[in-house]
Amino acid sequence: MGDLSVNNSIFSSRDGSDPPSVPPCMSVDKVLPALLECFGIILCGYVAGRTNIIPATQAKGLGSFVSKFALPALLFKNMVLLDFGDVIWPFFFSILVAKVTVFFFVCVLTLLVADRESRFSKAGLFSIFATQSNDFALGFPIVEALYRNTHPEYLQYIYLVAPVSLMVLNPLGFALCEVQKRRTGEPQQQRKLRVLGSVLLQVVKNPIVFMVVIGVISHFLLGQKIPPFMEEFLDGLANSFGGAALFYLGLTMVGQLKKLTRSTVVALILLITAKLLVMPLICRGMVEVLDRGSRSSMNHTSLSNYAFLYGVFPTAPSVAIYASHYNMELEVVTSGMVIGTFLSAPIMYVSAWLLTIPWMDSDPLASALQHVSFNISIISLLALVWSVAVMLLSRKFHRIPHIFTINLFVAQLLACVGMIAWIFMAEQDNFLGQVLTFTLLYGSLYSTFIWPGESFEFVCSITSDSTPLNTTWSTQHQQCASTSCLLVEDEQKETDRQNTDIQSTRHVLVCLLLTVSLLANLSSCLWWLFNKDPGRLYLELQFFCVVANFGQGLISFAFFGLDKHLIISPFKKRLVSLWQGWGQEVTGSAASEEIRLTCTQFLTYHKEQCVRDIVHKKRCGERSTTETFLGSDLVRWLQSVGLSSGPGDALAYGSRLLEGGVIQHITLQHSFQDQALHYRFTNNQMRK
Repeated sequence: MGDLSVNNSIFSSRDGSDPPSVPPCMSVDKVLPALLECFGIILCGYVAGRTNIIPATQAKGLGSFVSKFALPALLFKNMVLLDFGDVIWPFFFSILVAKVTVFFFVCVLTLLVADRESRFSKAGLFSIFATQSNDFALGFPIVEALYRNTHPEYLQYIYLVAPVSLMVLNPLGFALCEVQKRRTGEPQQQRKLRVLGSVLLQVVKNPIVFMVVIGVISHFLLGQKIPPFMEEFLDGLANSFGGAALFYLGLTMVGQLKKLTRSTVVALILLITAKLLVMPLICRGMVEVLDRGSRSSMNHTSLSNYAFLYGVFPTAPSVAIYASHYNMELEVVTSGMVIGTFLSAPIMYVSAWLLTIPWMDSDPLASALQHVSFNISIISLLALVWSVAVMLLSRKFHRIPHIFTINLFVAQLLACVGMIAWIFMAEQDNFLGQVLTFTLLYGSLYSTFIWPGESFEFVCSITSDSTPLNTTWSTQHQQCASTSCLLVEDEQKETDRQNTDIQSTRHVLVCLLLTVSLLANLSSCLWWLFNKDPGRLYLELQFFCVVANFGQGLISFAFFGLDKHLIISPFKKRLVSLWQGWGQEVTGSAASEEIRLTCTQFLTYHKEQCVRDIVHKKRCGERSTTETFLGSDLVRWLQSVGLSSGPGDALAYGSRLLEGGVIQHITLQHSFQDQALHYRFTNNQMRK
């Protein structure tokens, strides 16, 4: 742990020489506006999808426009205008080798550990996930903000490197998926021929690949110029790509994290680690090796930094389309795309800032590291105070494994207090105070790596026994006196099962993330021990360790700081009541008329068919039955008969039926939800 004992030796070579004084080559001050622009548009798309302003069917249309018209036009235009004479080919081959290395590493590892029934398809999809970047929608604006004034020629590398995945690596992944597809249901003869034909057809049908090939051919035929009659047409399509692609990316994120389950957590974390950590390090390392001839020039350093940033670009949303096509690991891919996209933002910003640090003096670096430690500790301390308060007010600290979690929170809080105290104590001549502060700091910090192990072991043992995780110590079983007792108990069991899965997933995620932090600290110590000149990447690792160690409270807050029953549900109810009150004042009559028309239409034309399709007689007591249906069944039925265009629209339709008195929950305790809750039509009578 070198984050506290920072001194000039960390930031210079061990022989005492100072780092080179070279001015930075990037416009770092423009990175934050570019990130805000990109993620602001993504947020707009997410809000539009979450509020059902743009249904899922319309989102698919926007996605088709982006992938089949706007992006191919953008690629064609830039491939025609690409100046191959300015290309530094070692950079291109560095990215190629890095992508191929990560692709085959993920592929081989998946083939070794995955089950036989799906290992080939998992290997293909996971390898594509780890290597296909969102180069154009998200990567290009960042590169433009960084290098537009210093190295504008770097922008063209985006168009040169992107086809590597589309034309070389993705077909290999498709081939593995097709092999799995044939192994599960096709005859042995013709397998190789059909697999090869299917893969080639997938590649040829891709308009992006097709337009890249046509663009390269046109580059030589047209003399690196676009004819005037085509120029404005291509510009119109190409210029529409940026905002539309980011907006569509936000739309595709709606509801994806709900698909995350405990069984997908480990694969998800490993994939995100390969994409956001391993890929950028290999990209930069390959530039250092293959572009060795220009080591003395500043351009070499700039290229290696650019390669690192390129590797951080998150996974493209098109990978989710591939997963859906092969009906394989859709939960992992979609959840990973969402998490990776939002994790890439701070990584890109911090990396761009850190890559300018090696040209600074050692004293400002030590001061910067201490300021980062102090600031992140204050923010984390506030988050932990909130999280502990939520844990106490919700009385979760009595439950297992939350009893281990509250101890972890206290250890993290004391570590932040120790870091803040150390900043002040280190400047004073008080030996005893420094020893006590040091003991508090490191005792608390190392205990944060012990408590997750206890919690993880307990979660695994409890999960294997199928015991609910929210069991208290003083547990009491309460009998339900309702006539719908059995159905209510079924709902409660399903709710308990979902809560168990959510809670175990949260604890496993926290444990794995803190394990990554522990490994980073171990790597930092070994790096400094065995390297004579740690180099610039060691400095970046030091900053990562500082953020990971004293920013643990932010992770805890993200997973446990927003209690559903204590915070989210009351806030949501309050917001809904305010919205409904405002809506009734403004459009009260219109809303009532819409509910009336929906109920009348449903009762007149659709109720009988709906009853036949989804309503079933179920036992609700020892001698009583009732006819009910699940909310999730009605949502699917409304979509299947064309009364709604997507899950959000179906949920709104069902809510209008409930508000109009056509349906109701069996205990009148729930609004209409797309879950395994029991509802019935109001005119059905209980039969005994």
